[in-house]
Amino acid sequence: MIPDLNAHSACLFWQIRPGKKLTALYERLSHDDDLMGESNSISNQKQMLSEYAESHGLTPYIHFTDDGISGTRFDRPGFVSMMDAIKAGQIGTVIIKDMSRLGRDYLMVGQIQEMLRQKQVRLIAIN
Repeated sequence: MIPDLNAHSACLFWQIRPGKKLTALYERLSHDDDLMGESNSISNQKQMLSEYAESHGLTPYIHFTDDGISGTRFDRPGFVSMMDAIKAGQIGTVIIKDMSRLGRDYLMVGQIQEMLRQKQVRLIAIN
């Protein structure tokens, strides 16, 4: 397990262990999602995704998080860092709570899914 590393640390890890792909755990919560209560909180998402990754042998993993940023935007810092790591070949699996965490623009989410497929990155939405 690699908890809460930034993208730079992920790159360093990958350089030390070439060929070993990380699992990306992506959490997002917008201000609108806050209205839905504690079940969507970043800490709850992190715990849920970490437990899933560990119980399914998807380690080592790294968290990419965007807190308070709308899913309609795709320039979110955590999302951009995760996509950069995917494009660099450092990520083998992406785990999200549900598809809405990836984004709210379903056409754009479809394009992202296709890019992940082409890069042979597995996408798991656990809800």
